[in-house]
Amino acid sequence: MRLLLISDTHVPKRARALPAQVLAEVETADVVIHAGDWVDAATLDVLERRSRRLVGVWGNNDGPELRRRLPEVARVELAGVRFAVVHETGPAAGREARADRDYPDADVLVFGHSHIPWDTVSPRGLRLLNPGSPTDRRRQPVCTYLTAELADGRLGPVTLVPVPRASS
Repeated sequence: MRLLLISDTHVPKRARALPAQVLAEVETADVVIHAGDWVDAATLDVLERRSRRLVGVWGNNDGPELRRRLPEVARVELAGVRFAVVHETGPAAGREARADRDYPDADVLVFGHSHIPWDTVSPRGLRLLNPGSPTDRRRQPVCTYLTAELADGRLGPVTLVPVPRASS
């Protein structure tokens, strides 16, 4: 199973639309996971139409319509792997311990907010993944998202993918 992990799209504030590169990834993904800060409901509509399956949550920049349509935390099992998705996890210091406490039944936690890619493993073995942002690099050298593979009840390769400015 092929996954696309994105967050912090901030359309139309940081980009007019999702980059073509991201939309092409949506077409090949079995599941798209969005960890919040959509900003507009039109982006949710696009991903709902184009994704085979979409798992999403609202973020701190998402207004009433997105909060009505999306949960704050999503939990889903995909190919035998238990995922939790949330926008914010708090400061980087102590993140793994907080995630172990707050998401004891998850194998993978996907989060956003910082726009900073993150891939670590907690003391109990929880994988923490932040895809960065495909539209707003903030202090990062490039915009990013993650792809991942699931097979045999396990998370396989996770790849950080840069989004060159020309593809937006």
